[in-house]
Amino acid sequence: MALSIFYQFFLLGCTSFGGPAAHLGIFKKHFVDNLGWLPNERYGAMISLSQILPGPGSSQVGFAIGLERAGILGGIAAFIGFTLPSFLLMLMLAMTASELPEPIENIIVGLKLFAVVVVADAIFSMAKSFCKTTPLKVITFISTLALLLLPSLHTQLWLLVIVAVVAYFYRFSPIVDDKNNSPIMLNWPVLGLFFAVFALTFFGLPNNLFAQFYQAGALVFGGGHVVLPLLQNGVSGLSQESFLTAYAAAQAVPGPMFSIASFLGAEVGGEHAFASSLLATVAIFLPGLLLMWACHHSWQSLSSLPKFASISAALNAAVVGLLAAAFYNPIWQSAVYSLWHIAVVIGGFILLKYAKPPIWMMLLLFCGVGVLLPHLP
Repeated sequence: MALSIFYQFFLLGCTSFGGPAAHLGIFKKHFVDNLGWLPNERYGAMISLSQILPGPGSSQVGFAIGLERAGILGGIAAFIGFTLPSFLLMLMLAMTASELPEPIENIIVGLKLFAVVVVADAIFSMAKSFCKTTPLKVITFISTLALLLLPSLHTQLWLLVIVAVVAYFYRFSPIVDDKNNSPIMLNWPVLGLFFAVFALTFFGLPNNLFAQFYQAGALVFGGGHVVLPLLQNGVSGLSQESFLTAYAAAQAVPGPMFSIASFLGAEVGGEHAFASSLLATVAIFLPGLLLMWACHHSWQSLSSLPKFASISAALNAAVVGLLAAAFYNPIWQSAVYSLWHIAVVIGGFILLKYAKPPIWMMLLLFCGVGVLLPHLP
């Protein structure tokens, strides 16, 4: 059974372009509509839970499908199958990045500009979904300002903690108390493991590669785009150029956007690129998968708790601010250097927002633009 799950997810890992939203649509068509592995209602429940837990949304849903199908071995098989193609591609790109010929470097310039467009679109989409009320908009504004003035991992951590505390006392979600809530059946040993490892990354393994990527994975609310500012401020020894090159490469390969960790881990690893890439990849995915394993039987009970819903809503608004700050630094500053670049970004954003072409078409277009740009006046 686990081998069958691995095979199905490996096929999708080789062909799933377009980011988390596209992945969720592909999963539904393949596992719900075509294979009939689970009913539509249960699949919807998995998506709901992935939206209120930190971590990579589509990978968490894929892990939950495997978990539902064949227990923890099925979950692991699903995760490895879906992640393996992007891991190998990002590792290969990282190990050959310093030897790329000029045409490939120009293509990467185009992909960096595409990354600017994608993040801008993500900010608008997330703001529309997560910042519907004035208090939530205020949280987003304060988060953006704080990260622009004090760009560091400590600022992000304290900001998220303060937002969570405020949301515990001030209700940001309209959900009211329901006296008939079903009991919450969490997997407490797994949840305890998540918190134990998280604490260890601060007090037992500070500045360790595993610790840096685990912390980022544990604090990513709102999807793969938000991992960039957390990694930028949390992982030492990497330039802004490396971060944006990795992010651009993640747009061009199929599979989860968290595979950016595979590239960055290889960059840090030097002679031990493969081991470092593997460690970084496991570390960034592990917290989200542990949380999904611990909570996947209690999604409805958790989402109906007023305080839990309030904290979730406030944190989602805060991460819009984190992403907005990261859009300026490092994304914009590391990719846009000329009026031509600005024109390409504006044109690409308008095209993506209103024409909504397939993601592969946008990738090809920006690759072509990257090749063309050096020949413009």
